[in-house]
Amino acid sequence: MPDVNITIGSRNFDVACQEGEEHFLLTAAKMLDNEASVLVSQMSNLTESRMLLMAGLMLADKTAGMEDKVKLAEKKVADLEAQLYALQNAAPQKVEVPVIPDAVTDTLAEIAARAEAVAAEIEERAS
Repeated sequence: MPDVNITIGSRNFDVACQEGEEHFLLTAAKMLDNEASVLVSQMSNLTESRMLLMAGLMLADKTAGMEDKVKLAEKKVADLEAQLYALQNAAPQKVEVPVIPDAVTDTLAEIAARAEAVAAEIEERAS
């Protein structure tokens, strides 16, 4: 079990971890150190236990906020997936195309023929 030396709030600690977990420990220690450094710069004579407690609480607060955001994002994704599923599985909408009855078509053809006849008669008279 390897020992890793980490620094949090300008204080050194030797911490044991599982083989291969060193990177994760160093990353977590860096996050804690970032929070602790803010506290150390703001307060002098901060005890080690108080520094670690406050830094841990600050990280926990950030984590809780991120968890809330993740839950909201997961809900939005689930809602969008449900909408997508509903759209993909919806029955196709029927579109009705109006059909012109034969009687109307015949009447329009007759009117067109009469109009052509009148136009031809007017041309004859004009010439």
